[in-house]
Amino acid sequence: MARICCAGLLVLVASCSGRSPSTLSPAGPGARRVAGLWWLLFGISAVVSVVVTLLLLWAMIRRRGPGVVPHPGSGTRFVVSLGVIVPAIVLTFVYAIGLRDMRALEAPRGADSLVVEVTGHQWWWEVRYPAHGAVTANEIHIPAGRPVLLRLRTADVNHSFWVPQLMVKTDMIAGRTTQMWLQADRPGTYRGQCAEYCGLQHGRMAFHVVADPPAAFTSWLANQARPAAEPREAMAARGRQVIQSASCASCHTVRGTSAAGRRGPDLTHLASRRHLGAGTVPNTPGHLGGWIADSQAVKPGNQMPPQPLSPEDLRSLIAYLGTLR
Repeated sequence: MARICCAGLLVLVASCSGRSPSTLSPAGPGARRVAGLWWLLFGISAVVSVVVTLLLLWAMIRRRGPGVVPHPGSGTRFVVSLGVIVPAIVLTFVYAIGLRDMRALEAPRGADSLVVEVTGHQWWWEVRYPAHGAVTANEIHIPAGRPVLLRLRTADVNHSFWVPQLMVKTDMIAGRTTQMWLQADRPGTYRGQCAEYCGLQHGRMAFHVVADPPAAFTSWLANQARPAAEPREAMAARGRQVIQSASCASCHTVRGTSAAGRRGPDLTHLASRRHLGAGTVPNTPGHLGGWIADSQAVKPGNQMPPQPLSPEDLRSLIAYLGTLR
C-alpha cells in the first residue's frame, strides 16, 4: 500500500512539472480565453461544492427527531430556487460565455495575418511560408504580437495541431484543409504536440512555435527562403556530394543542389533547428550521426531506413549538414 501511495505521489509531482506546457499558463489571446473559461468553471464548481457541503452539515445538525412529521410542502421553494432556478441561470450564463469565446477563436483579429501552411506527416511537421518561399520542419517561427493564420493539412492519417499555451487544438482531417490562427504576446518558444492518436510514434510528434521579435522574424524568414550556402571546407564539400549521390536525395530537398526529394523534411537549413525527429533528440552532431546511420534505433517505425554509409562519408555528410544554417 505504501508503495502504491508513493507511486501516486510521484505521478502527481511529475504532472506538475514546469516543463509541461499548460493552457493555464497562457501566452496568447487564444489560450487566455480558454484559461479564463476554465477558471470560471472551476470557481462555479468550487462554490457549488462548498454550498452542498454546508447544506449537508446543516441537515445533519438540524435533522428532525423521531416522531416529528414534516409540514406538507415544506422546503419546496428552497428546492425549486437552488435546484432549478439558480442552476438554470448559471448554465445559461456559462453557455453565453462559451459561445462568445468560440466566436472570438474562429478567425484572426488582423486582416493582414501572415499565412503559414502546416502539413502533418507520420511523424513530423512540414512548415511552409508560401508568400516568401521558405520551408522548414517541426518549427514554426512567428512574429510576436501579430496574429498568424495557419492552413492545416495532413499527408496521411488524421492528426491534430495543438499548442496549449497559444491556442485550442484543431483537427487535421485527411482530404480537407482546415484553418486556425494563433498569436504569441511575447517572444519565446512554445511546445506543441499532435493531439490525435496517429500511429506508433504519435507521442514523438512534437513541434515548437518560436515567437521572434518582429525584426528577428523578418531576418529569419529571409534566410530560410535562401538556397543552401556553398560549402567552404573540403570535408563539407565532400558531404554535399554524398547527399546528392546517396539515397538521401530521393527523399530530402536541399535547395541549391540536385537533392529534390519530397518524402522527408526539407534539409536546406537543418542546422538552424533545435531538434531532430520532431522533438525526439537534440540537433547535435552526435545525435545527427546516429539518426542518419539508423534512425529506427532512435524513433522506431519512422519512414527513414538506415543509411549504409562508410565512416568517412558519414563524417563528411555530418560536416555538410552542420553548415546548413
